[in-house]
Amino acid sequence: MGGSVSCCISPGESPKIHRREVELEECPITTTEDVSEDTGTYLQHISDRELPDELAQEANPSDHPRASTLFLNKSQTDVREKRKSNYLNHQMSPGLLTKKYSSCSTIFIDDSTVSQPNLKSTIKCVALAIYYHIKNRDSNRSLDIFDEKKHPLSREKVPDDYSVIDPEHKLIYRFIRTLFSSAQLTAECAIVTLVYLERLLTYAEMDICPCNWKRIVLGAILLASKVWDDQAVWNVDYCQILKDITVEDMNEMERHFLELLQFNINVPASVYAKYYFDLRSLADDSNLSFPLEPLSNKRAQKLEAISRLCEDKYKDLSKSAMRRSVSVDNLVGIKHSQAVLS
Repeated sequence: MGGSVSCCISPGESPKIHRREVELEECPITTTEDVSEDTGTYLQHISDRELPDELAQEANPSDHPRASTLFLNKSQTDVREKRKSNYLNHQMSPGLLTKKYSSCSTIFIDDSTVSQPNLKSTIKCVALAIYYHIKNRDSNRSLDIFDEKKHPLSREKVPDDYSVIDPEHKLIYRFIRTLFSSAQLTAECAIVTLVYLERLLTYAEMDICPCNWKRIVLGAILLASKVWDDQAVWNVDYCQILKDITVEDMNEMERHFLELLQFNINVPASVYAKYYFDLRSLADDSNLSFPLEPLSNKRAQKLEAISRLCEDKYKDLSKSAMRRSVSVDNLVGIKHSQAVLS
């Protein structure tokens, strides 16, 4: 489906639910096709659309790679307190080291990359980012379409204190993990989900809080799965995961989400990479390190092959650069000789 974001109301299931393996590409966050002059009327791509002046500012992290992510700023207060607590506990009782370290006999590596992140760790980090958004929110600005009391996700009675008690990190993680596991979504989709979530909070000038976090997260996952994956999960499939929600409700929430984003669903590769590395930083600060696995012979051979390939490319670039430099020197020498002779 690529960049399509239309609502799907087919009564059947999408083929995405039954597939066993997800094919990954190298950072296919945006796809801009070249339009030939002979194809007739030119249709502007969504990624080429100019943002309004109030949104085209580098303070918006979901649009500009140089702006710091909102979740990382929200977590700084708690991170400083954790560091202080860990330092005091380490001074009082050093205990045993729980982190894996490489030795002469075993080398541990982290296989999670920006193009192929670890699924479980990425979802944990995204859930933690949402947790800090809720915990350290500035206010309780919300919209009715995302209010769980007015649009419940299940037939169970919503508690009276649903808008007061902040959800725990484990609860947010289980909610996201259930959707990703049932719909067979990828870790990259989780990162795009966080981008859309922060873009919604910025564009709509609202907060994610206890009364709306589930529907906001669901809307962001729904949209991210359609934009990211060519075999997108249909809206009706989410209704089979969340048994009591209707297709009409899903369609209406998706429409409002898109309108609040002003239909800006473009995620530049630089923004995607920034969110990935900021999630890694959040994981390190919160002791949620990505899993380390022992380096096997097969993995070592693959890394060596990649290293040789990069080395060959570097040599070719160096040779071409030297040729250009020599040609410029010869040109200067010829001009100097001509000036002397004249």
